[in-house]
Amino acid sequence: MKTFAHYLTESRKTFDYRIKILGDTDAKFINALEEKLQQFDVIKMTEVKRSPIQKTLPDFPGIENEGMSFFDVSFNYPASPPQIAQIARLLGLNPDHMIIQQADYADSIDSERSEYEAQSTPLLGSDYEPNTPEAEAASEYYGADPYQRKVVGNEYTSDYTIAGGKTAPAVYNTDKPAGIDSPIMGKNKIPVVKSSAGNSAPEARKNGPPGKK
Repeated sequence: MKTFAHYLTESRKTFDYRIKILGDTDAKFINALEEKLQQFDVIKMTEVKRSPIQKTLPDFPGIENEGMSFFDVSFNYPASPPQIAQIARLLGLNPDHMIIQQADYADSIDSERSEYEAQSTPLLGSDYEPNTPEAEAASEYYGADPYQRKVVGNEYTSDYTIAGGKTAPAVYNTDKPAGIDSPIMGKNKIPVVKSSAGNSAPEARKNGPPGKK
C-alpha cells in the first residue's frame, strides 16, 4: 500500500523552464543566478550548453552571427518568467538577451526545428536527381551545349489541301537568260547606239574648220 508521502510526491507539480541567453555566459554569472533562484527551491539545474554561431537565431530575431547559451532548471515552488528575468537583470544581464520558456514548449519547438532542418536538404553540393524521359527529350532541343542541340523544325505537316491547287512560282527578270529583249518594252529590240565620231569625221574634213567657209 502506498504511503501518503508517496502520493504527495506523485501529485507534486514542478515548474520546469528552459533559459536561453544570447552569447556566452561565464561560470560566475551562472553560479550567482543559481544561488538567487534557490528561493524557489531548485530541484535540478542542468549544465550550460552552447550552440554554434549561426547566421540567424530563431529565438533572437534580428541578431546575426551569434550563438547562445541554454540550460534547464526545475523548481518546487512557482517561479514566473518575469521573476527570473528580474533576478538576471539585477545580476547585470540585459533582459532582452534572455528568453525563458516552459520546458515542454521548448522541447516541442526544438523538435519541430530539427525535423524541418533534416527535411530541408541544401541543393549546393548534392547530387542531381536522374532526368525523366520528358526531360531527356527536351534536352535534345534545349540543352546547354548549342552544338549538341537538335534544330527545332516544323515537324507537323498538314493533311489538308488548299482548294485550287498550288500556285506556280513567280518568274522574275533575273531568272531569264541575258538577251537583247527590253524588260520594259516587251519584245521590242533594244536600240543599238552607234558612235557619232565615225560619221562626223568625213563631214568635218569636207567643210573645213568651224567658222570658215
